[in-house]
Amino acid sequence: VRQGDTAESGRGRGAGAPPPAGFGGIALAHNVRTDAEVDAVLEAAARAGGTVTRAAAVNPIGFYSGVFTDPDGHAWEIAHNPGFTLTEDGSLVLPDFG
Repeated sequence: VRQGDTAESGRGRGAGAPPPAGFGGIALAHNVRTDAEVDAVLEAAARAGGTVTRAAAVNPIGFYSGVFTDPDGHAWEIAHNPGFTLTEDGSLVLPDFG
């Protein structure tokens, strides 16, 4: 399937068409370094046409996170977990859970 083909994963709806209702088929997470960055990314997403579907707050497992859907209907969780380290290049370093 080529980009732009109507069979390509939700494409071909036409410019300005509303995203499909319900789950968009993929959920994505983006980790940032601070709670303030979570807020900033959610605000930028909303300005760019996304819809904030869960405002940022501390979730039950201690992350500060919020969720937006992009114009194609894909959910993005933006999260800050103080237990995870982000390196200078943005790579995520998970703690030793063992």
